[in-house]
Amino acid sequence: MKVHSYSLGIVETNCYIIEGDKELLVIDPGDNGQFINKRIEKFNKKLSGILLTHAHFDHIGGIDDVVKKYDVDVYVHKEEKSWLTDTVKNGSKKFAAYQLSQVVQHTVPLVMDEGTHKIGEFEFEALHTPGHSPGSLSFVFGDFAIVGDTLFKGGIGRTDLYKGDTETLIKSIEDKLLELDPNTTIFPGHGPESTISEEEMTNPYLNGFS
Repeated sequence: MKVHSYSLGIVETNCYIIEGDKELLVIDPGDNGQFINKRIEKFNKKLSGILLTHAHFDHIGGIDDVVKKYDVDVYVHKEEKSWLTDTVKNGSKKFAAYQLSQVVQHTVPLVMDEGTHKIGEFEFEALHTPGHSPGSLSFVFGDFAIVGDTLFKGGIGRTDLYKGDTETLIKSIEDKLLELDPNTTIFPGHGPESTISEEEMTNPYLNGFS
């Protein structure tokens, strides 16, 4: 598998396209769905689904354009299924150009719980990693993981948004992410990639509990 990253939208959210032998997955189509569609076309492979690490506005804004073209399922944790059209919960109420109750209107997401899943040719593990938001998920594909806004290179997710909680976030990182193989590459919702071992050793927010 190959991981392709695209920084999109006003807060430069990472959208990922996971490329398999014959199929693709899109993770967090945060903005500019037409651009994402053009990227998908260039691979000339089947799009099998859309995964959401969580449902903040900057991770979901391009969903409708992709779904309308490819008619694929969207998966989100049950805690955030209603967030796609709730501008307070998804945070878009603060931005006039991002009133996502209007942008995300053709999508009825499916619930994804923690556990092992198979979508098309892709097999992966979904970890429930709340704290940044109550339904945050991290997706582990063997030697790499898409971790959303739970853990960053040198940082952790903010917890001052709707139902964010710092203690819960730290526990998610400690109990779920730091239990992965240290060599696991992590691809966050913003910024560059890192590894579990690098963050365990150098991330100032994790010092003292890992």
